Amino acid sequence: MRMTRSSNLAAGLLAAAGIAVVAGCASTATPPADAQARATIESRSGSTVRGWAAFKDRSTGGVRIEVHIENAPPGVHGLHVHERGDCSAPDASSAGAHFNPGGMSHAAPSETRRHAGDLGNITIGANGTGRLELVSDLLTVRSGPNAVVGKAVIFHEKADDMRTQPTGDAGGRLGCGVVQ
Repeated sequence: MRMTRSSNLAAGLLAAAGIAVVAGCASTATPPADAQARATIESRSGSTVRGWAAFKDRSTGGVRIEVHIENAPPGVHGLHVHERGDCSAPDASSAGAHFNPGGMSHAAPSETRRHAGDLGNITIGANGTGRLELVSDLLTVRSGPNAVVGKAVIFHEKADDMRTQPTGDAGGRLGCGVVQ
């Protein structure tokens, strides 16, 4: 895996905050077999994006998240869990806002006070693929107020700036998948 200086800096900051991240262009066609919940990401808003997200509760707390995206425009794109598991609208607006059971402000995944659905950014390589791995302490696969099952994973048009409220100015929704 090749990381840029900015992705190394971001990974270092996230690691310091206790969040593991892997970004790159490695391709894996299927989610890990041990995933407890999955979403198949399908194109929206006229895009050709496709991919998957996998979630697994960790014995030490939090949930491990792996995301794989294909057929996407190269660059940095916001990635979020949204409040409704509904991808029926052509622009994925049916998925609602960011998943935010704690009523927090939008922020980077390294921030303590953030939306539970704030997953940050995924970098898409020149070949149209990208992969993100992280651990979130605000999500769970088990039932409860922070359960990811029944929510939607959204792949956005632009990078999440980690500060604009309430969306991070990440633009349109190019991909959507319901977590089951």
